[in-house]
Amino acid sequence: MTDRVRLPASGTPFGASPSFVDLLRADHPEAVPNVPEGAALAHATTVLGLRYADGVVMAGDRRATAGNLIADAKMRKVFPADDYSAIGIAGAAGQAVELVKLFQLELEHYEKITGDRLSLEGKANRLAQMIRSNFPMAMQGLVVVPLFGGFDQRQGRGRIYYYDATGGRWEERDYQTTGSGGLPAKNSLKKRWREGLTREEAVRVAVEALLDAAEDDAATGGPDVLRHNYPIVMTVTTDGADDVDEADVRAAVDALAAERGA
Repeated sequence: MTDRVRLPASGTPFGASPSFVDLLRADHPEAVPNVPEGAALAHATTVLGLRYADGVVMAGDRRATAGNLIADAKMRKVFPADDYSAIGIAGAAGQAVELVKLFQLELEHYEKITGDRLSLEGKANRLAQMIRSNFPMAMQGLVVVPLFGGFDQRQGRGRIYYYDATGGRWEERDYQTTGSGGLPAKNSLKKRWREGLTREEAVRVAVEALLDAAEDDAATGGPDVLRHNYPIVMTVTTDGADDVDEADVRAAVDALAAERGA
């Protein structure tokens, strides 16, 4: 007897859709991230992105808050989305981290099913659709507003995209921020950013913007030298998405401390 191919509840063969999220909603809706009503929520705060000579830098502080309490002092807010892009999160922390995981799976699933990688703009559009699908939860206070950046292999340059809670998507040419400390961080970038920054200069500009945000926004955590707790900084270039070594981030912090102390 010939074995039958099992179909999911939707009646569509597994792998027929390049969208992992669509398959998940159709066949296992209970696995779609959800937050129980009344749950205590931590919120992620400041993340930023800026272009430099070789691509983009994405960076975020480490603090998550719940009301007037520090819920997590070492939260990671910047993640690789795939080999050539990165995502920074702000908003409801648990919901945001789940969105990142789904987005990573979505890009991996698409590549495996189609045998091709989405363009950077295609990835940005897909993230906008995922944010839009979260809008009913955003209306209940579970707002997630990420920042997305990557290296566009077709155009040979770094690009940055930002969003609102409805899934609106815009491209920012030079730099952008989001989160509660976004305004002071953006003001800092406005003064320090220039065309053609080197990698070392871009890391320092990003760290300085986060430091400025921490001075004005209580929900943004500054570098903690005693506990070796420094911002997460990533670069995305033609060679891929990589974390900046902690030693390089620490060197940028020390240089700023020496400059301001002097």
